[in-house]
Amino acid sequence: MTPSPDKLWHSLHHEDVARHLDTNLAHGLTAAEAASRLEQHGPNALPEGKRRTPLRIFLSQFADVMILVLLAAAVVSMFVGEAQDTLAIVVIVTLNAVIGFVQEYRTERAIAALRQMSSPSIRVRRGGEIATLPSHEIVPGDVVFLEAGNIVPADVRLAETAHLRIAEAALTGESHPVEKAMHKLETVELPLGDRSNMAYKGTTVTYGRGSGIVVATGLGTELGKIATLLSGAEEGKTPLQKRLASFGSRLAFAVLAICVIVFTAGLIRGESPLLMFMTAISLAVAAIPEALPAVIAVSLALGAYRMVGQKALVRRLPAVETLGSITYICSDKTGTLTQNRMHAEAFFANGTDQPNPDQALWRSLFEALALNSDATLGKSGHASGDPTEIALLETALEHGADRAVLETAQPRTAEVPFDSERKRMTTLHRQETGYIAYSKGAPESILQCCASQLGSEGVAPLQSDKWQAEAEAMAQSGLRVIAVAMRSMDALPEPLADAERDLTLLGLVGLMDPPRREAHHAVAECKAAGITPVMITGDHPATAIAIAHRLGIVENGEAAVLTGSDLGVLSDDDLRLRVETVRVYARVDPAQKIRIVDALQANGEFVAMTGDGVNDAPALKSSDIGVAMGKGGTDVARESAHMILLDDNFATIVHAVREGRRIFDNIRKFIKYGMTSNAGEIWVILLAPFLGLPIPLLPIHILWINLVTDGLPGITLAVEPAERHVMQRPPRPPQESIFAHGMWQHIVWVGLLMGGITLLTQAWAINQEGAHWQSMVFTVLTLSQLGHVLAVRSERESIFTLGLFSNRSLLFVLIGTIALQMATLYVPALNPIFRTEPLTASELAACFAISSIVFWGVEAEKWLMRRGWLYR
Repeated sequence: MTPSPDKLWHSLHHEDVARHLDTNLAHGLTAAEAASRLEQHGPNALPEGKRRTPLRIFLSQFADVMILVLLAAAVVSMFVGEAQDTLAIVVIVTLNAVIGFVQEYRTERAIAALRQMSSPSIRVRRGGEIATLPSHEIVPGDVVFLEAGNIVPADVRLAETAHLRIAEAALTGESHPVEKAMHKLETVELPLGDRSNMAYKGTTVTYGRGSGIVVATGLGTELGKIATLLSGAEEGKTPLQKRLASFGSRLAFAVLAICVIVFTAGLIRGESPLLMFMTAISLAVAAIPEALPAVIAVSLALGAYRMVGQKALVRRLPAVETLGSITYICSDKTGTLTQNRMHAEAFFANGTDQPNPDQALWRSLFEALALNSDATLGKSGHASGDPTEIALLETALEHGADRAVLETAQPRTAEVPFDSERKRMTTLHRQETGYIAYSKGAPESILQCCASQLGSEGVAPLQSDKWQAEAEAMAQSGLRVIAVAMRSMDALPEPLADAERDLTLLGLVGLMDPPRREAHHAVAECKAAGITPVMITGDHPATAIAIAHRLGIVENGEAAVLTGSDLGVLSDDDLRLRVETVRVYARVDPAQKIRIVDALQANGEFVAMTGDGVNDAPALKSSDIGVAMGKGGTDVARESAHMILLDDNFATIVHAVREGRRIFDNIRKFIKYGMTSNAGEIWVILLAPFLGLPIPLLPIHILWINLVTDGLPGITLAVEPAERHVMQRPPRPPQESIFAHGMWQHIVWVGLLMGGITLLTQAWAINQEGAHWQSMVFTVLTLSQLGHVLAVRSERESIFTLGLFSNRSLLFVLIGTIALQMATLYVPALNPIFRTEPLTASELAACFAISSIVFWGVEAEKWLMRRGWLYR
């Protein structure tokens, strides 16, 4: 016998499993054999992956084209003699490296969280004796014993069960504990959630007891496979990182070409080679927007700070911006879209689905639910026990059936416990006239024990077909259906199981893990923002489609559902076609979640994955942005995510998307502003020789303009409020250039306008034989850039609509920058440093008037855009 262990253990008889693993259920492994296997297979733990040294991680932060260009600019500015500019660039680059460095430990922390999920000890049969051992000493072939409260230490093929139920939500997404059995299953290819004779590492025993044979430990377990997927899942670059990498590469070549042209043109004109070399080098430094990384870092950090107030904790800053590009949100169902607690959603009795506790029939039904329950209700009102039992007990209490009161008149005297073969449980209670038995369980199980039904006119013959049809209809709507029955007796039967004969059916109760109240509105907002919500769950297809329909993810309950079994036979190309139309996936395992995310990404989509369980962790890490639940989520999911919802509220994602779009808009505004300013400087230096004008600016002028206009004025754009209707527009296409929507045209024409009015000022001042022409050129170029930053605060809205005081930070910085510029003209000590001379009142007025042309030109551009005449 040579089974494929990870697939076939559930399809083998447990005695065959024992023979294959060379073990004995009655005696277990000997101490010597266990030691040998421990050496062979290693500890039952999730080993840590190989870690890079801190130095290597830190140095890797500099392997970005934009960062390399900035470092080159720092070297150049040092060569020119501008140590302050060099220092500023180095500080900015180092700050960004530190921010990136902090993020590199996420995978190690996630694997560490996985390792901590193991139970510290477990009862094991070794050499015929039962001993309690640390879980990391468990080996394949060990016979282990499970009971309520245990965390399963390894993957176990069950050999004995007694009412055993295991909560597998963290691994499979199943919202209620799974009933376990020992019998072999005939179907080989089964999802994890359907392998009822298996217990998996990291899941929790909620009820009953059992024993079985360990078939996998450590990385060989299903939990271990998730750890392997997690360590292998790669994180792609964010949209902004991709755009800036492309932008930085092109900019480096463009700046080099322009510098060569400027240097060559100056030499042809007969200018000093040293002066032209210094000018070209200064222009190179000015053309690089070294404040861009700082603006991005500030924008993301401020956005992350604002999001904490909205109950979203960002673990990786670029994720804030990524939200603005998200086109799909793939959400886990249990605990994310739903409340992760069972609740009675539907009832059926006496031919109606409207409960009426005033009627004797309905009172009997709810009394049966209260008395036939193993859940406990504490003094604080907090219930504990099996989720299904808790839901039924709470439902009874909501409808006036208080178990504490009822038990005084009908104390429990005996019970027939739940059994996975019988699929029902019965409790027997003493009353004044004898005894009464209450039974509940699967409809098909209870109906075969019933001979009658209770109606408004008393007991009547059972209409079995009608009840079966109603139960099937409730199940098809995604409900877990429980049938409830009773029987009065004069004395306790012998055996007790005879109490389950000739029952009288009371009614049906439909349970569901209901949607969160706010989730429906959040889904609608996502759709309005052009984002497609998708549900991916390990739960049953009927339950998944019912919840999806109620939330508005699908239009009707007949929508297509793709199951894990369906996914298993689809090729990657076929899956890429199916993901375009499928909105609900059910019975999906962790590896398949990654396949779905990969297929969407292969179609050019940007994917957010939300979830809270261990089973979500690999997909959270491989998606463009992983969103974990902070309150109800597992450590593994939180450590793998880019963002954590502190209130576990799906709607918080919508607020995060809004913030992401605002941040990207503001970064675009800075790039538009910075590149236009640099373009203006380049046009001035480049065109002056061809127009027969002397070199208009000295290297110190270029570096000063670059310093005072690229720095604080640009950074204050990061706090600009969101544009109107930011959530009524579709997501940015992931392939869209950062220069789209008229941005590159703006850079070209406004840069030319800026350069043109500066050169016009130079020509006019020289023609007027003004001795201060270079100071005027210096001032006009500076002031025109400040007017430009005021105008680009919005892509479309006029500054007069926004209001000057809606961004006070920018207003104060503009006033301060103008004051600094005036200081270079009118403070005598600064004149020799900046090679400037004080301007007369008329010259200064002319500078302000000429430089304002740029402001009014951009306002005119936005007026044309609002009317749809430009950049449509």
